[in-house]
Amino acid sequence: MTHQINVTPNGRMSLPADIRRRLGLNEGGAIYLDETDDGVILRTAAQAVARAQALAKRYTGDNPDASVDAFLAKRREESGE
Repeated sequence: MTHQINVTPNGRMSLPADIRRRLGLNEGGAIYLDETDDGVILRTAAQAVARAQALAKRYTGDNPDASVDAFLAKRREESGE
């Protein structure tokens, strides 16, 4: 679905209320903008986190040693803490 969003001369734009409701942005919130060769992609914080997790999983799979906790534990062990 395509929506026309007008941008003011100072760079402000408004998302329609029905879109804000569907995205859980009733009270406002952060939107992340990715610039691509084809245009721009807007993501909510939750969508950005889910995308980052999917990308990380693609490279780490289900390897339990790839977690941040496992990494920090290994560093502590190696440093003698």
